[in-house]
Amino acid sequence: MHHRQCGFCDWLASDPVCFSIGPGEHLRLCPQDYTCCSSQMEETLAHQSETDFLSAIDDTSQFLHTTFTQRHRKFDEFFRELIDLSEKSMNQMFTKTYGRLFTQNANVFQELFVELRRYYSGGSVSLTEVLSEFWSRLVERVFSLVNPQYQFSDEYLECVNKHAEQLQPFGDLPRKLGLQVSRAFIAARALVQGLATGRDIVNKAAKLSAGAGCVRALMRQWYCPLCRGMPSLRPCHTLCLNVMKGCLANTADLDTEWNNFIDALYQVSEKLEGPFNMELAADSISVKVSEAIMHMQENSIATSTKVFQGCGSPRLTPGRSRRSPKESGGNRRPFRTFSPEEKPTTATGTNLDRLVSELKERLRPMRGFWVSLPHTICNDKNMAADVTNEDRCWNGQTRGRYLPDVTGDGLMSQINNPEVEVDMARPDVRTRQLIMELRVATNRLKHAQAGQDTDFMDSKSPPPPPTQHKYYDWFVIPFLILFLLSPPTFHFLMDKSRQSHLVSGNFFCLVHIEYGPAEVGLRRDVVCLFNHQHNDSKYVCLF
Repeated sequence: MHHRQCGFCDWLASDPVCFSIGPGEHLRLCPQDYTCCSSQMEETLAHQSETDFLSAIDDTSQFLHTTFTQRHRKFDEFFRELIDLSEKSMNQMFTKTYGRLFTQNANVFQELFVELRRYYSGGSVSLTEVLSEFWSRLVERVFSLVNPQYQFSDEYLECVNKHAEQLQPFGDLPRKLGLQVSRAFIAARALVQGLATGRDIVNKAAKLSAGAGCVRALMRQWYCPLCRGMPSLRPCHTLCLNVMKGCLANTADLDTEWNNFIDALYQVSEKLEGPFNMELAADSISVKVSEAIMHMQENSIATSTKVFQGCGSPRLTPGRSRRSPKESGGNRRPFRTFSPEEKPTTATGTNLDRLVSELKERLRPMRGFWVSLPHTICNDKNMAADVTNEDRCWNGQTRGRYLPDVTGDGLMSQINNPEVEVDMARPDVRTRQLIMELRVATNRLKHAQAGQDTDFMDSKSPPPPPTQHKYYDWFVIPFLILFLLSPPTFHFLMDKSRQSHLVSGNFFCLVHIEYGPAEVGLRRDVVCLFNHQHNDSKYVCLF
């Protein structure tokens, strides 16, 4: 019996006994060779290995969390300030140009910006309806102002609005402004929501819980060398990779949808610095509205004549004589815009081009983050030996080369992992939920690239741009072999009274799925989300 003291006992202050080297029959995780670890010490080190693993995940993902949090805050502050400056600019310029006529009707413009803010903040607001309502109210006010000699009842102004659809008193400016504002606001809101989603996904994905098989493997690679009296010996790089790929098998399955999400964020940000520029859209509101008002003033005689023909002759205002509409508005001062030198700047001290450029620079290294996480951790010299140090590292049993091959990425590849026992029959529900959240966010971003809001789309809206990958309604089934042996059987566990939901829309139901031969196949109930529209049924099931 050797009686050499283990040099790391002082390091493990929580263990009351400094164990001398002796037989290791009592060990459950480390090789049962000569050891200086008691059972209590081994258990303590196993807990420590789990803590170290979770800390490594948290530290490595901190870049993602910080980036999404900071970028979300900067873009959100910037967009909100653009809206504030747009309203302030309109108030200043319209007050100077139209005087009391503007201040008496300022509520029309105030309501527009209230609704724009509500939309941007995530409210259930249709931009199309907001702008349509604004132009409807504005045409009533302007029509009354260019015809001050008449009195108009509410019913008469409703008639004016009906004729406005055909007469287009503001010319093509409502359509142009609507297109510009809608694209910019949809893209801005989608980007800010996407950054918030990215932050939340990272928070959830990084909050792992290591399974028993993972903890055993972590203990064997990191702390069993200590129990053999070799505290400075690091696990072999390839051993570390197999342990991490087993522990992070489900997390690696986020990779495809994560990359799609990052790509969609990148593409929307490019749209914002190009055709969907939020700065230009915010600046253009006051300009185009004033141009529309001037257009109606200049064509007020022709417009009023046609309205009078369709709606009838209005009553004269007491004490006013008939005169042409042009006489009433001809002395208004022309609209004045700010020169570039006078243009207000944001308090954030930045501009959209700079914000987008910084975001794109940070998004690029995020692709492939989850699937490369094992390599990132094992490349840390504190976690594993250098890849060139293959013969002077801990191979799981002693000092020497690690011989097994490195396994692939993801759950399906862990069937032959020599270090971690992975339960492939129970895909992680949490990971599947994150995949679904990423798909929803990506879909919203892709529609935003086409100027479409997924919350307010009609059946005639064109589909979003095609993607380079294939979406699977079913996530990768970990039972491919069983699928080949026997096709699946579906049993819908749903009341007949609820089958009417199949006509259209979404609904959840419980489905019993059987696949594989009876003696080895899987039998389980799953929750499925069905979408049945236009005779095209789609389903996604969460195990």
